[in-house]
Amino acid sequence: MQITTPDKAEIASINGVALNTVDETLSADDLRQRACSELLRQAASAEGLLSDRDMPTTDGVLSEEASTAIEALLEQSLAIPEPSEEACRRHHAANQAVYSTGERVNVRHILFAVTQGVDVVALRNRAETTLLDVRCHDGSNVEDGFSKAARTLSNCPSGAEGGSLGWLTTADCAPEFAKELFGHAEVGVLPRLVHSRFGLHVVEVLAREPGQEQSFDSVRGAVAMALRQKTYVTALRQYLSLLAGEAAIVGVDLDASDSPLVQ
Repeated sequence: MQITTPDKAEIASINGVALNTVDETLSADDLRQRACSELLRQAASAEGLLSDRDMPTTDGVLSEEASTAIEALLEQSLAIPEPSEEACRRHHAANQAVYSTGERVNVRHILFAVTQGVDVVALRNRAETTLLDVRCHDGSNVEDGFSKAARTLSNCPSGAEGGSLGWLTTADCAPEFAKELFGHAEVGVLPRLVHSRFGLHVVEVLAREPGQEQSFDSVRGAVAMALRQKTYVTALRQYLSLLAGEAAIVGVDLDASDSPLVQ
């Protein structure tokens, strides 16, 4: 993989194909996502699955033909074996909370929204500082400190209510947010920022109501699907790494974090 820094115009590219325009500011994650999409689009074209007439768009959105070609490319390139019965049972036994129904959490949060053109580094610093601040209060002051911070800093309408989101189930949350809230025993201010498609969250779990555990037989299909998805994600990351190793990449570091394309 040949990686070079972009010129002063800050144009990133994959094999000479621009990923952004001069007047466009993208977050590192958005840039990586465009890079991964373009790597796959070019690979589909090289395999004869996509016409050479298909051109990348200036906004990074793939054409319908490109999306279809990439699906075909991944289907023929990624080997996804069926999980064994033993593997499914082990996964279920180790993640019973995940396969419970009816779990609820009483939550409040402070949202630092990631929007177009926002300074992500500065935003993260503010979020980290806020997290440290609300965690450093003693038990009698955490509530007041959290509520005040939510009212003054949160980019969510819940800020007017001290950040309260009330009682939530998994169905009420974005998957990446639910992953951090459910299936855990933690109560209180979480010691880490929670990342979601909306931004960075300082989260406090006020109370939990446990769910009802489901038998393996009743969730066998969901367990197998979860293991297939994990295998798919691993295979896709390896394939993207292979494509990146053969590409001329300018202005984007695909090794900096997991690609949003496969999260």
